[in-house]
Amino acid sequence: GDTMGKYHPRGDSSIYETLVVMSQPFKRGMPLVDGHGNFGSIEGDGAAAMRYTEAKLQKSAEEVYLSDLDKTVRFVSNYDETEKEPEVLPVRIPNLLVNGAEGIAVGMSTSIPPHNLGEVCDACIAYIKNPELKYEKLLGLLKGPDFPTGGLIDVSDYQDGLGKIVTRAKLDTSDPKRIVITELPAGSNTETLMQSIEAAAKSGKVKIASINDFTTDKVEIEIRLQRGVYSEEVVDALFAFTVCEQSVSCNLLVIKDNMPQVMSATDVIKHHAKQLLGILKDELQLEKANLTDRLHLRTLERIFIEERIYKKIEQMKTAETVVKAVIEGFKPFAAELIRPVTEEDVETLLKIPIRRISLYDINKNRKEVEEINARLKEIAKLLKNLTAYALSWLDGIL
Repeated sequence: GDTMGKYHPRGDSSIYETLVVMSQPFKRGMPLVDGHGNFGSIEGDGAAAMRYTEAKLQKSAEEVYLSDLDKTVRFVSNYDETEKEPEVLPVRIPNLLVNGAEGIAVGMSTSIPPHNLGEVCDACIAYIKNPELKYEKLLGLLKGPDFPTGGLIDVSDYQDGLGKIVTRAKLDTSDPKRIVITELPAGSNTETLMQSIEAAAKSGKVKIASINDFTTDKVEIEIRLQRGVYSEEVVDALFAFTVCEQSVSCNLLVIKDNMPQVMSATDVIKHHAKQLLGILKDELQLEKANLTDRLHLRTLERIFIEERIYKKIEQMKTAETVVKAVIEGFKPFAAELIRPVTEEDVETLLKIPIRRISLYDINKNRKEVEEINARLKEIAKLLKNLTAYALSWLDGIL
């Protein structure tokens, strides 16, 4: 509802289709949405109608893809200027490579296959440790695409994300009279695979007796062979005349600095490594600012109650004189304050209930101040060693 009404003027069907794709583990390297209900299957079944399903963010998406947006990201107007929305979500891992993307626009298209999260993190770690790392080494760590459906892959013509790859189904040929397909090639499902094999059998290109689908949570397509035909004789024909082998073209076209641009996979790794350092720095600085504000308020609260500054407002007749009296009351304690007292600070202090003032616990306040100061020291250390912090964060993801 919010997507359609506030942020992206699209119909509900296209929004729901996007939600479905984001939740399907057999299409993405790291699904972003946790879907409850029927969101489709690897057999080619479609998702149930939206009224029968529920969805929420995956926990991994909350940890990896979102951070405090209020102060770390620039907010811009939405399409009709009635709402504010983040210009970009600060992604901590290269989502572009991990989940891939496909799409067309005016005179251009993109086709980015999914990559293995662990290999992508390894490449980021290596580049952060050594920005002078040779291109071949970085590409070697990335290795190439990694499809959730499994299968075999030939990346000899991958060309750093700008060439093509060949994927094949994984076949179990241990029984000479039958072939079992246990993993699918990229871009296919069990239904399309079986249809292509049946079509090849009808045209006489593949000699089979029957084909059955026993897929559950794991792919299992059984091909029974004709009398006198053995599995080793049929394998090549399956790869040649069915979708058991597929060629996938890669075109890493992205929007960078508001312009379409073709990048290589290693370029994306390098760009993200720098971006990660910036995101982590912004988050630490935001936390530091918030903790400093809390420390300032805890200090004000202690002095306000311990030194009975609240007593000074009892004889005041107007709001202006009340504010002035409180600010004047803090002047002897200026050395203890983090920053000067503002009118907003006074408003916060005046909202403290009498019951809380009478039951004020100085030890609890002191303990909280100690915890804040300890975390501020830790943040200062992390900001000085941002590279090490980024590496430890990526290690945590691994």
